[in-house]
Amino acid sequence: MVEAIRFRDDEPHEEPAGSMDSFLDQSNATAVRIEAGEDVRQLLPYLERLALIEVDFPAFGDGRGYSAAQILREQGYTGELRASGDVLVDQLAYMRRCGFDSFAPEKPIDPEVMERSLGRYENIYQGTTDQRSPIWKLRHG
Repeated sequence: MVEAIRFRDDEPHEEPAGSMDSFLDQSNATAVRIEAGEDVRQLLPYLERLALIEVDFPAFGDGRGYSAAQILREQGYTGELRASGDVLVDQLAYMRRCGFDSFAPEKPIDPEVMERSLGRYENIYQGTTDQRSPIWKLRHG
């Protein structure tokens, strides 16, 4: 794992993210790691106390983490939402749109390539948690 890439202004959360099972058995943990296939909705009663939710991407083609992020943000989670694992530069823009604001990729991502990738498309085609208006709405109101 390389150093986390963050798009947040607050201090990085230092507590290691424990498993969902260990988190649910504790009363004071503020960080949790979601493995692919785990039901993120189990965390909804605890969103106020969570400072970090790390979502694992075991393979770049596994999209379950996108759904987890969308659910968490739609339910009001405002803490750090980190995508970790097999995270590739061409996925970052989509992950940001779903609510991820930090990344812990297995392999380093070139910062210049990342900046170009994130700024490549001015318009988007579907709405999501980032509140950007899709192009069809801009065209047709």
